Amino acid sequence: MPSENEWAEFKHNNSDPQMIGEYLSAISNAAALNGQPFGYIVWGIQDSSHDVAGTSFKPRQQKGQGNEDLEPWLNNRLAPRINFSIFEFNADNGSPMVMFEVQAANTAPVAFSGRRFVRVGSHKKPLSEHPEKERRLWEIVSGPAVDWSAGICEEASIADLDPEALTLAKTEYVNKHTNDPRKEHLVKEVWEWDDETFLNKAKVCINGKITRTAILLLGRPESTHYLSPSVAQMSWILKDEDGLEVDYQHFEPPFLSAVDDLFARVRNLTVRHLPDGTLFPIEVSQYDPWVLRETLHNCIAHQDYSCGGRINVVEQPDSLLFTNLGKFIPGSVEEVITRDAPQEFYANPFLARAMVNLNMIDTIGSGIKRAFTLQRNRNFPLPTYDLSQENRVQVRVIGRILDANYTRMLMSQTELSLLDVVALDKVQKQVPITDEEAKSLRSKKLIEGKRPKLHVSADVAKATDTMVDYLRKRGIDKEYCTKMVKDLLKQQGKAKRTEIDSLLKEKLSDALKDQQKKDFITNLLQKLRREGEIEVHGKGPAAYWELSKNE
Repeated sequence: MPSENEWAEFKHNNSDPQMIGEYLSAISNAAALNGQPFGYIVWGIQDSSHDVAGTSFKPRQQKGQGNEDLEPWLNNRLAPRINFSIFEFNADNGSPMVMFEVQAANTAPVAFSGRRFVRVGSHKKPLSEHPEKERRLWEIVSGPAVDWSAGICEEASIADLDPEALTLAKTEYVNKHTNDPRKEHLVKEVWEWDDETFLNKAKVCINGKITRTAILLLGRPESTHYLSPSVAQMSWILKDEDGLEVDYQHFEPPFLSAVDDLFARVRNLTVRHLPDGTLFPIEVSQYDPWVLRETLHNCIAHQDYSCGGRINVVEQPDSLLFTNLGKFIPGSVEEVITRDAPQEFYANPFLARAMVNLNMIDTIGSGIKRAFTLQRNRNFPLPTYDLSQENRVQVRVIGRILDANYTRMLMSQTELSLLDVVALDKVQKQVPITDEEAKSLRSKKLIEGKRPKLHVSADVAKATDTMVDYLRKRGIDKEYCTKMVKDLLKQQGKAKRTEIDSLLKEKLSDALKDQQKKDFITNLLQKLRREGEIEVHGKGPAAYWELSKNE
């Protein structure tokens, strides 16, 4: 080959792990777009002249971020997983060379650390910036696009639609377009249209023919046989603290109104919390109604109805779990947040457009961003997306503050980007974060520790009165108990015996009984006092310890 192309990249010595991962994504996607079974990254080639110059890159000695071996580090961050082979060899002139042979994307566009890339000429670019390539890639990996939701139910008629749902649809259509001056005439005319005209203009029907979308959103319950063997059903399931099912109810079309019927079963309790800068608690509902509706409406829009499964809303103590079958088309939450334009490829494009017209969902992608922002502003944890299963999306909305002090500080960082807030939220939930997320948070001094045991940083902990918890999470073992006590007193200024006990007890051997642990801490404090390193003031429960003035 005389030069690079979209599925072949030449390098000299650049061996940055993040760069390699992004190129694996880009080359895999580009190979699929170009009809190649594999793509290649070759080290040992001069960038400018393309002369064979050899390389000092040794992939099997290279480490990923966090000191993990490079190959498994890369594998763990590719989604979906693709095969890549590493070859080390000498060129004809004896120069050491390295080549990665990368499998072409075959089930979905390949992402690295939640971001999808592609080659445009000889340049690596985010796939989201090239919607035509993204659309074509989806068609290649998923086969020719067939929109299930646009299918015609030949024997169905307007009589199979629910009259009350039709009236509600017209109301929501007006609400959707009221503030759009370009649609002012539609708002005035909609109530004069007959049902067929409205359904065509709202893009729920096609030329007066009843679509599967029309049955899903507006159909009478008894009309669902037109969708067979697909299942059109949502289920609310109530579980107790032990995960046992306590109650349930199934909901059929019309989904336009069934969503409200389902949420009427959810116990949206009132909770109290202290916002920043006040001593007076405020009362808020566990769940923001807009967030719940947006989440469930997205389940409806993206459900793979051909799989024959239901959409589930599982109510558990302090959380709601939404599940639907199908792929999460954007690939990751990070991709949604960083994408400047709306998603170009949808699982059910006809259904999604109809739901936008009926005011059920925002343009795909912007709704997710808004849901995250609403939760952030309420000082509640962000929605958690579990995309670990091949053809299932799970979203958990938590209805309580996990750590009031930490959350207040997290949300008070108003200058943080939404990506940083998402990453901090993962730390709060003890969910692993990527190297890039960790690097960004460390640069702002918001986290400490070694992955996977990351925790809130000292600066944040000191401001939120969680210093004891901070030091406990550092994972220092018994021989450093003295340092732990001094760190606590240095950062906090002073500490009561109960705080010191709380800090040290869990670090002492499980072989010690509670009294033995208490005696150990007493002896340690007495020793430090005798050596003039710490001082005690007061007696009894009110006594407190602080560093000696000489320290």
